Order: sequence, then structure tokens, then C-alpha cells
Amino acid sequence: MLPYIQKGGKLTRNYHQFNLDMNFHSSVKRIYPCMRSIFTAQCSSNGISNGLNLDVPNKLIHNAKVIYCVSAAMGHNKEAHPESNKRVPAIVDALDRLELSPKYRSSQVYEIQTFQPASLDDIARVHSRSYITGLEKAMSRASDEGLIFIDGSGPTYATETTFQESLLAAGAGNFLVDAVVEASHTNQDPPVGFALVRPPGHHAIPEGPMGFCVFGNIAVAARYAQNKYGLKRVLIIDFDVHHGNGTNDAFYDDPDIFFISTHQAGSYPGTGKIEQVGTGSGEGTTLNLPLPGGAGDYTMRSVFYEIIAPSAQRFKPDIILVSAGYDAHALDPLASLQFTTGTYYMLASNIKQLAKELCGGRCVFFLEGGYNLQSLSNSVADTFRALLGEPSLAPQFDNPAMLYEEPLNKVKQAIERAKSIHSI
Repeated sequence: MLPYIQKGGKLTRNYHQFNLDMNFHSSVKRIYPCMRSIFTAQCSSNGISNGLNLDVPNKLIHNAKVIYCVSAAMGHNKEAHPESNKRVPAIVDALDRLELSPKYRSSQVYEIQTFQPASLDDIARVHSRSYITGLEKAMSRASDEGLIFIDGSGPTYATETTFQESLLAAGAGNFLVDAVVEASHTNQDPPVGFALVRPPGHHAIPEGPMGFCVFGNIAVAARYAQNKYGLKRVLIIDFDVHHGNGTNDAFYDDPDIFFISTHQAGSYPGTGKIEQVGTGSGEGTTLNLPLPGGAGDYTMRSVFYEIIAPSAQRFKPDIILVSAGYDAHALDPLASLQFTTGTYYMLASNIKQLAKELCGGRCVFFLEGGYNLQSLSNSVADTFRALLGEPSLAPQFDNPAMLYEEPLNKVKQAIERAKSIHSI
């Protein structure tokens, strides 16, 4: 049975299938109350109306410290696949368990439960029309076969709901840009946004999907911020363990979008060499910093203060967007860096301060990787604590016995080389 039905040109959740989905995980019951409004959103190429949705209490948003959207993509799932529909529910569970959800923090944390999918025009500012059309058409094959692979190499799968759920993921990011920008007009300390969405996006290249990613959510949001609000200079910080090759490629010749990626050297997809700095008028606005295996908290503190902060200060962004991947954690199964919950707290706290100093506090985080549900959910929760300005709970989650000595000589060499290449 199809999980969506068409009514008057609008996409509506089929609630028989919805109820089946609800049995998957207890936390889904706290995710899906928003879905009646989300899934009745208009899916057209006309874009969304100017300003915030009038159904959303703007005052609550403006006065909050953290605002977030949830798009769990429950229909986009492959059993035993690391990028599964268990990821976002695990985060929502942790926010409740650690009393960081609106239920406990009604004046500080606000969940936006009504938002529209990204328009096809929004997506087409980053991805080719042929890819978008081809993916939409592939949904009928996915409906017949149940699950298909869409990038030719295997890891990126699709189900019959993938196209619409990917539009929702991108739309959540766009709406958070709306909310943060609108709040910054009246609040010197606007809330930081967090898109708790999947499928992730930073591997999706302009011509197609890649590496579990369908549409480049953060790239779409960058173009959206430029196009709708005239926020010309966009800084994108990507601390996922894997290089954000899709974001890299989308803006490689663009002088107005500065992309900074830290990632494990030699990891998937093998891109992001330190010498790759952009091309043409965009030369110098791509900064790739591959880190040696074993790099951890000390490394990222050094990288932030010696590379990220001075680069951002020199670039002078109008908004900061963050590809927040939590797969560099020491417990994550897909790589071998050794970040801790405390590393992510440090990054979030410092990035928020950077945004406050440089661009009126305008900042939105986008969930990327993170495949150990425990380390993922605890680290996102501690990110929320950082954005709230509260002490980290990392000592409760991080066991020092799991860590080993960082390769600091190799780290220092990488940092010095990046500083030399980019004249930092």
C-alpha cells in the first residue's frame, strides 16, 4: 500500500501505512505528530511564500535558543544498512531522556513541526534537472521492486518514498534558514537551527546521488539563503568523518561560498585532498584538511583555533551552515578518528560564538553521518547543550579507556601545510 495519497494536488500521508510505521519505534510517536501538516504540504516548483509560515508562533521561535525540525524519513529504509530510519528517532529519544526537548525546555528549545518540502526549483539550484526528473521517475520502479540502488555503486538506496522524503529533508533546512534569518532581524542573539533530517546530503553531487545521500541539503540551503535573502557570503563547515565531496563540487568555482571540510585521510570517497582549493574565481574558497587516523579532541581544538576561526574571520560570512556528521566519534563503525562527545560540544559552542561575532548569530546545523546510535544521539544532545550555553555532559558518556594517543606530529604537519597553502 502506498504511504502517500494524492488529494487536490497535495501530497497526503496514507494513515493506514502511517500506523504501521508507528509500530517501528516508540519514539516515532513523538516524531510523527507533525506529519499531518508536513505531508499535506504543496510539492510544486513554485517555491515557498516569503517569510515564515503564519501557523508557526514567531515569538516562540525568536525567543528560543535552539530551534529544530525533524524529518525522519521513515519510509526511506533498508534493513541492516547503517543509514537507517532508526537514526533520527534515537536522537529524539535522547533529547527527551536528557530533558532537552520542548517538553522540558519550552522557552529555550522549539521544534518547528510545520514546514514545506523544498521546491524543485530550490533543488535545481544545486542539482541538474535531468537528475531530479530521473529520480522522480525511478520511484515507480522502487514501488514495484520495494528497494532499488540509485547511484550505480551500491550504497545509496531508494524506496518509493525517497523522492518526497528527500524534498522534506531539504525543505526543513530551508525553513530553518527562514526562521533564523527572520529572528536575526529583531534579536541580536537569534536561535541556532538544527535540521534533524535524513537522507543526509553532503555526498550528493550535482549530477546524482552518492554515499547514502540523495539531495545536497546544505548546498540547497546555501543557494536558498543567497537567492531569497541576499546573504551573499556563505560559510559551510563540514566536520563529518568523510569528505563532503558533493558540497565541494557544487561550489568549487564560487568565490562567495567558503567550504571548509575536515575529514579522515583516505576515507570514502577518496576526495578532499589538501591541494584541492577551488578553481577559477573560487580558488581559495575551498579548504580541505584531511586528518590522520586516530586524530581526536586535541586535534580538532587545534584545527578550530588555527584553521577554522581565522579562515571564517577573514571570509566575513553572512551566514554559517554546518554539515554536522557524528561519524568521527571513536565508537562509530565506519571510520577510525576518535572524536568524543566532548569534541562535538566544543565544536558547536565555538561555531555558535563565531556566528555571533561574524554574522549576527545566523547559523544552521544539518545532520549528516553518525551510525552508532548511542554515540550519535548523545553527541547531538550535547550539541544542543552547547547551543543552549549549558555545561557538557560528555564525562557521563565518554570512556577515556577507549582512546589512544593521537598522532600529533602528523596532525601538526597537516595543519601547517593548510596554513601555508591558504596563507593563514
